[in-house]
Amino acid sequence: MEAVFRSRSGSAVGGRWRRKFLAKPQISASRFFCGGLLFFLILFIHFSQILRSILASFPVSWSDRIKVTSPILRCRSVIAEGEKFVLYSPHSGFSNQVAELRNGIVVAALLNRTLVVPPVLDHHAVALGSCPKFRVSSPTDLRVSVWDHIMDLLRSRRFVSMADIVDLSSLVSSSTVKIIDFRAFVAALCGVNLNLVCAAASERQSLPKEFNQCKDLLSRPDFGAGHCSYGVEDDCRTTVWTYGQEHDDLLDQFQPGEELKRKKKIKFIRRRRDIFKALGPGSTADAAKVLAFGSLFSSPYKGSELYFDIHDSPKDSRIESLLRKLDHLPFTREILDVGKELASNRVKKPFLCAQLRLLDGQFKNHWKETFAALREKIELLMADNGGRSHRPISIFIMTDLPEATWSETFLGELMRNSSYFELFTLSEDDKLLVDASRQLISADHISRTPVSAESQTLSGGKEYCPQLTLPSILLYVQEVVCSCASLGFVGTSGSTIAENIEAMRKNNRCNS
Repeated sequence: MEAVFRSRSGSAVGGRWRRKFLAKPQISASRFFCGGLLFFLILFIHFSQILRSILASFPVSWSDRIKVTSPILRCRSVIAEGEKFVLYSPHSGFSNQVAELRNGIVVAALLNRTLVVPPVLDHHAVALGSCPKFRVSSPTDLRVSVWDHIMDLLRSRRFVSMADIVDLSSLVSSSTVKIIDFRAFVAALCGVNLNLVCAAASERQSLPKEFNQCKDLLSRPDFGAGHCSYGVEDDCRTTVWTYGQEHDDLLDQFQPGEELKRKKKIKFIRRRRDIFKALGPGSTADAAKVLAFGSLFSSPYKGSELYFDIHDSPKDSRIESLLRKLDHLPFTREILDVGKELASNRVKKPFLCAQLRLLDGQFKNHWKETFAALREKIELLMADNGGRSHRPISIFIMTDLPEATWSETFLGELMRNSSYFELFTLSEDDKLLVDASRQLISADHISRTPVSAESQTLSGGKEYCPQLTLPSILLYVQEVVCSCASLGFVGTSGSTIAENIEAMRKNNRCNS
C-alpha cells in the first residue's frame, strides 16, 4: 500500500512530492537559448581580447592599413617613435598664462619632453581659485575647462598660439626646449580633423565622437590605457615642485592654519617634492607618452612658493642657463615694432608711463593707493625740473578705467591741467594696432618656429581654421610702450602686468 504524507491541514502531499522529484528533467527552449547566448558572448569577449593584443603588436603601418581610429591606439601608434609630450592647463589673465608658459618650458626641459604650446585664453575664461585658501579647481576639472574653451576659440576662429605672441624661437633654435602647437598635437594624437570644429559654427552643433574621446584622453588621463597619458593630480594644496635639492618630500613651511582646517574641514598637507624624481626617468609617469598637468601657475606667498619653486639650479648648468633666459620672454617682432614706433613717433618726447589697474579683482579696492603712487611720482618729476611750468609732462596712461569716467578721479585732475600735463592713450581700433594684428596673423610664428624632427612629422604642415577675427594686441603693445618710458614707470602694486613691464625695462627690451 502506498504511503500517504499529510500536511498539518490534512491534505495529501505524497503524490506531488513524487511528481516533483522523480519526474524526468526537461529543458525548456528559453533556457537552451539563454545558455547558447551566454556561450557566444563569452567567446566574443575572449576573441576581442586576443584581437586587441594582436593589433597592439602591429607596427604603425599595419595600424594605418586597418584604419584604427581609437585615440588610445593612435596614441600608441602615431607617437611610437619615442617622443614624449607634456601639456598643462593655463588660466586667468594673460600675464598669469605667460608665467605658466615659463614653468611649462622648465618642466619640458627637465623631463626631456616636447611642450604642447596652448593658445592665448580669453581673460579669466578659466579660473583656478585661491591657493592660499586651499580652494582651487582640481587638475582634472581644469583640463576639462581648458579643452572646452579651446574648442570655443577654434569654433569662433579666434585661436592664437602663445608662440605667436611670445617669442620662443631663441629657446627652440638653441635646442633648449622642443615645442609643438596644440592643434598639430591633437590632430596627430587623436586623428581628428580640426577643421570640423571650425565648421561647427554653432556652439550647439555637436562634434564627432572622436573629439569627446580625445577630450577624455587628455582631460581625464588613464595611465592604464596603453601607457598613453598620465594625469598629474598634484596641485598647490598638496605639492610644491622643486628640483635638485638635497632633501625630498619634506613638509613645506606654508600649511593651512588651524582655523581654516576647522572651518573648511581641510586635511591637506603640503610637501616639497623633486619633480625629476617624481615624474622623471624610472617613475611610473615617465612611461606615459603624454604627461598632463593641471595648473602650473605659482607665486611667492608667506616665504614659500604656491606650487613651483625652481628658480635656480647650480648643479645643472643647462637648466641654470634656461632659467636665466626665462627671466623675461619677449613679445614677437610685430608687437615690439609697433610699440616702439608709437613710443618714438607718437609720444615722441620723454614720457612717464602709468599702469593703473582699477577694475579687476582685488585692485578695485585700492584706488587710493594706486593714485597716490602716481601723484607722488609726478610731484618728484615737477620738483626735479623747476616746476616744469613751461613744458608739460608727457604721461602715457594704461588703464582699464573707461576715459568717460576719469573726470571724478586724479586722472580728471591731470586732464584739466593741460598746461602742465599732456596725456596719451591707446585704443583697440588704432590703425597701427589693426595693421600690426593683421601682420601677426600672417606671420604665423608657431608654424615657423623650429621644432624637432619628430614634431615636424606630426605637424605635417597641416593648416587649421583660417582666422576670421583679428586678435587683440592692445595689452601687449601698451606694455612695450611703457617699457620705453624714459621718465619712469608707475605700476599698480601686485599686478602681474606691472611686473612684466618692470621685467621688460630691466632687460632693456625697448632698445634690444
